[in-house]
Amino acid sequence: MDRTTRSRRWLGAGLALAVGTGLALMGTAGTAQAADVNVAKNAGFESGLANWTCSGGSGATASSPVRSGASALKATPAGHDNAKCTQTVSVKPNSTYALSAWVQGGYAYLGATGTGTTDVSTWTPGSSSWTKLSTSFTTGADTTSVTVYTHGWYGQAAYHADDVSVFGPDGGGGTDPDPVVPAAPGAPSVGAVTPSSVALSWGAVSGATGYNVYRDGARVQSVSGTSVTVAGLAANTSYQFQVTATNAAGESAKSAAVAGRTSEGGGDPGPNPSVPRHALTGYWQNFDNGAAVQKLRDVQSQYDIIAVSFADSTATAGQIVFNLDPAVGYASVADFKADIAAKKAAGKSVIISVGGEKGNVTINSDASATAFANSAYALMQEYGFSGVDIDLEHGINSTYLTKALRQLSQKAGSSLVLTMAPQTIDMQNTGTEYFKTALAVKDILTVVNMQYYNSGSMLGCDGKVYSQGSVDFLTALACIQLEGGLAPSQVGIGVPASSRGAGSGYVSPTIVNNALDCLTRGTNCGSFKPSKTYPGLRGAMTWSTNWDATAGNAWSNAVGPHVHSLP
Repeated sequence: MDRTTRSRRWLGAGLALAVGTGLALMGTAGTAQAADVNVAKNAGFESGLANWTCSGGSGATASSPVRSGASALKATPAGHDNAKCTQTVSVKPNSTYALSAWVQGGYAYLGATGTGTTDVSTWTPGSSSWTKLSTSFTTGADTTSVTVYTHGWYGQAAYHADDVSVFGPDGGGGTDPDPVVPAAPGAPSVGAVTPSSVALSWGAVSGATGYNVYRDGARVQSVSGTSVTVAGLAANTSYQFQVTATNAAGESAKSAAVAGRTSEGGGDPGPNPSVPRHALTGYWQNFDNGAAVQKLRDVQSQYDIIAVSFADSTATAGQIVFNLDPAVGYASVADFKADIAAKKAAGKSVIISVGGEKGNVTINSDASATAFANSAYALMQEYGFSGVDIDLEHGINSTYLTKALRQLSQKAGSSLVLTMAPQTIDMQNTGTEYFKTALAVKDILTVVNMQYYNSGSMLGCDGKVYSQGSVDFLTALACIQLEGGLAPSQVGIGVPASSRGAGSGYVSPTIVNNALDCLTRGTNCGSFKPSKTYPGLRGAMTWSTNWDATAGNAWSNAVGPHVHSLP
């Protein structure tokens, strides 16, 4: 969760209309001449954001996913910012340029302004794989520079872009020189080890923009820095590690191998406490985004389930790891683990959240389902997590996610805490992949805390459209899940803790409490009133404990006692 949401039916139509009425979409690109070059600089984002400017600090480079090289642009819309990244390129007058880029993720636009003729733009409503956007433009008689851009859309997911091309006559700015494949790194050094991880570090290689890490000959991670922690390993086991250097030209030879052995298992991390009949869930941020920075020990006592946000993906499909961010201020990983143990001793469930803004995890095969279950269980054993939260916002495959969760349940046992945080669009009917997954694991599912924000108006269970931010919106959408097969104890209301916690959809704690009363007692309803009450409703969730703390704990102080006093 950032939290921002992905494609919406109502918004998609509006975007199509906007493009049809306000943007010129071009078809086939112009024919390139023999001397044409790509006049865009740092077109593959291998040099960070050099030559690019992104609005509101929305852009960053990411090592995954990438189409080529070691980096790609990741730009995240937030609030009224659409994550626009621009570059001004040198062009020749009266010339035609083919403009293209590869994109992945949420809504993505590509265009050019200041052409001196007709400015152009093209877009895609989002894709889970790399998609090429292409258009072309012709410069005016006096045009010597043009601004090209990418951007997303308000309230939508982050998008990735790579390999931007503005192909045409050199306008005097030239093009980036072709890189050469970097040299192989020296053998990595082994650092701290745990029962399930080995830390590695190595020297930087000139010209490298990233590094691939190999375990026993198989690539397991890609990073931009010169250190990594390889997790998901078996206790007291020796592994061989190698590293390669990469850039846009390719990958170096492998370094010399080094052996690293995990430590012996640390034993049982302790029993998981029971989740109370009515529970308050809060997401804890393992990063600093302007909200109050907390250690787990600082999380307000009202929260019964604390979802640590987020696990990270690796180059192995389905596998997850956890990297404690230094920004949250822990002196050591052991200190963090001690906080988890203390929360569990106080009767709280601390779980690891998968997905959100820190990375997507692809589970679309038997192998990736097993990799997820094995790595998630390894994290539970190493850190003492009581379970997992599924917050995958880039689409899921219900068949294989179900298999993954079943395998994890077999490993973890009956005390596994399993929560989900789908978006409103993901739970509109029982035919969606999220809803199918929830029903398929109903016997091991703790609660679904749907995100009632960043969505706009949606359909309720009575077929009527309800506006975001109202009691009716909360109750009529919860009704879909309650009538669709989930037990009341498996339904929670997810809302932002403050107006800064999401782009839209914040409601006051009073509205949340009224919705809880409507669903459990039949009181304080709006125009929509369920046909029956659901006194076993699990409770409420918020993004995040950090934003709650920023607002003086107003949300948990008001909603927490109300949840705990439900019938």
